[in-house]
Amino acid sequence: MVIRFVSPLGDVEQRTRQQRGDELFIKIFFTPEGTANPSPLYRNLQDEVPVHVSGFGGALLTRYDDCRQLLRDNRFGAGDGMPDGSFGGADTPELALRRERQAKRIAEGSLSMLALDPPSHTRQRSLVSRAFTPRMIERLKPRIVDLTDRCLDDLAAAGTGDVMELLAKPLPVSVISDMLGVPDADWPEIRGRVSELVAVLEPNATLEQLQLAEAANDVLFDYFRALVATRRSDPRDDLISGLIAAADGDDRLTENEILAVSVLLFAAGAETTTNLIGNAVHQLLSHPDALNRLWADPSLVPSMVEEVLRHDSPVQLDARVCLEPATFAGLDFDEGDRVITLLGAANHDPAHFSNPDAFDITRFAATDRGNSPEPVMSFGSGIHYCLGASLARAEGQIVFERLLQRFDPIEPAGDRVYRNSLVLRGLLSCPIRVSSSR
Repeated sequence: MVIRFVSPLGDVEQRTRQQRGDELFIKIFFTPEGTANPSPLYRNLQDEVPVHVSGFGGALLTRYDDCRQLLRDNRFGAGDGMPDGSFGGADTPELALRRERQAKRIAEGSLSMLALDPPSHTRQRSLVSRAFTPRMIERLKPRIVDLTDRCLDDLAAAGTGDVMELLAKPLPVSVISDMLGVPDADWPEIRGRVSELVAVLEPNATLEQLQLAEAANDVLFDYFRALVATRRSDPRDDLISGLIAAADGDDRLTENEILAVSVLLFAAGAETTTNLIGNAVHQLLSHPDALNRLWADPSLVPSMVEEVLRHDSPVQLDARVCLEPATFAGLDFDEGDRVITLLGAANHDPAHFSNPDAFDITRFAATDRGNSPEPVMSFGSGIHYCLGASLARAEGQIVFERLLQRFDPIEPAGDRVYRNSLVLRGLLSCPIRVSSSR
């Protein structure tokens, strides 16, 4: 299967475009320059090869409209369990393990919603949505405040430390654990499994990382299997009990579906928000004028959180499989062809966001929605739009409202280091120094 331009390019032009596009892609995701600040490179990619057929296999889309429309196009989907593999799709031990993993999930009926297409995805998401409601998130907000204050107490006591370890990692795990119904005493046991598990999302994950991810998945499945059994006999006001009770007539989630959803929500609810908090602290430390403005006007916190989601998205790309022959964005696709939507680039599309490379915490503060920017692409679009987007925003807003109220100044205390990953963008470390507000 070969993705083709509808209007054929000459061999030289085709090779030149492919080489330039792949060079920029490598710079964005595999160099210190790109890891530190991918925005200018995204602009280069949009200007020179906005629709790119990669030598690594598959197509890359960078423009807001192309990304949004493809994610909402039912000719492209998850592939109902097709293995998520390397860009080139070469036969490697890593890809073999991914295929083995997917075959196991298909056989036991425990595929994540992320890997399903309609009608299976429609059915499962509908049932999950009956338990994961806006009302539940709203009811959880006082608990988020309490958990945030606990983390900030530790930060205040230390005076200095890594905000990733003191706040950005423990808080989201605590929140999603509380929401699911995981007892407080069990949080340390399962918290460390998240970073191991999400390695499976990275196309460049090593065999060792994939093996650790599978082991982490088994541990979490076993843990939630025991918790589900407990909640069947002793229901509580938590999400696990809600998933057990969710029904559409006689249709209910199977045992393995409940486990798959629980693990997905646990991992996604923790990892994405961890990166949001860390990236926000990094951007504010890098833009002290923005930090000072937030102290002067805390009402800008929601707009700031949205701007971090746009400017430094915790999720940088998404992928789809062509489900039937299709023409899209000037390309002809065959069934099984892969296409990557660069969400980070879409969030920097000058056709949709003015001065997109600027970090502007007032960008989303307009009261007149007609003059406000379009929605960020950080949570995707279409049927796979992130179920926990509202929860991530709520956590981000509460964290920074409490952080800014509690501390002044907040200062860097060492080098901030981004981790080396393609899909998930977040910090390995972010040392800060704080003083209590007077």
